[in-house]
Amino acid sequence: MAASRNAFGEFLTAQRARVSPQDVGLPTAGARRVAGLRREEVAVLAGVSADYYARLEQGRERTPSAQVVEALCAALRLGPDAQAHAYRLARLAPTALPVSDQVGPDMLRLLDSMPDVAAYVVNPAFRVLATNPVAAELLGPEQVTRGAVPYLFLSPAARTYFVDWEHIARAAVSALRLALGFSPPRPEVTELVARMERESTDFARLWQDHRVTGLVATTKQINHPAVGRLELTYQTFESRDAPGQQLTIATAAEGSPSADSLALLGTLAADRAV
Repeated sequence: MAASRNAFGEFLTAQRARVSPQDVGLPTAGARRVAGLRREEVAVLAGVSADYYARLEQGRERTPSAQVVEALCAALRLGPDAQAHAYRLARLAPTALPVSDQVGPDMLRLLDSMPDVAAYVVNPAFRVLATNPVAAELLGPEQVTRGAVPYLFLSPAARTYFVDWEHIARAAVSALRLALGFSPPRPEVTELVARMERESTDFARLWQDHRVTGLVATTKQINHPAVGRLELTYQTFESRDAPGQQLTIATAAEGSPSADSLALLGTLAADRAV
């Protein structure tokens, strides 16, 4: 199920359902039997025939040109991440560089140079590859060893750890779908999606939503078992030296109780190292 043979068509169908006629300046008179736009309306907006567009959605046409994909992205009002994903699904994006789980010495030094924040590196499957001491305490051993996605969906503790679990889960699935679209396919990502669809009904539900967004700056509230409630801002950066690896930094507002709690996590980490 994870690696659908008609991923591009399914993606188009899901995106079409999200765009209302009003969004694109079309009249809305009369009853509509479908959510969002009709196939014929997308075809008109993209400048292709209705039959050709129908074949794209149904998987009977699998080789759209870059110009057609560009027109469809515009017609469906796709954002940058979703546009890039559409090109990859249509096999028009550049081949991805090999992915390594080896975190380089420069990145490790960067992690250690930030003792007052939580900083960690993940791979395309959001498996944690390296942490600084504060991040190790913040994430906890279960999240580090199991991986962020299995922890989020399969560990009961995650429902307490993340205050807004549903929001965090939806964002994680959306980012994982983006990672799945890279060419060539990354086996760990494909296998993770298949496993999560089997083992988590919540994951399977969110996966069918077909949302595509990379990790962006966001605020999360966490109930940490050792230091209590924290409100942290997360920012994620792509590693140019190690394609596929992402550095995430979690910070707290200066002088806030959450900043004191982060400092306490650093103290706990130092005590463990003694």
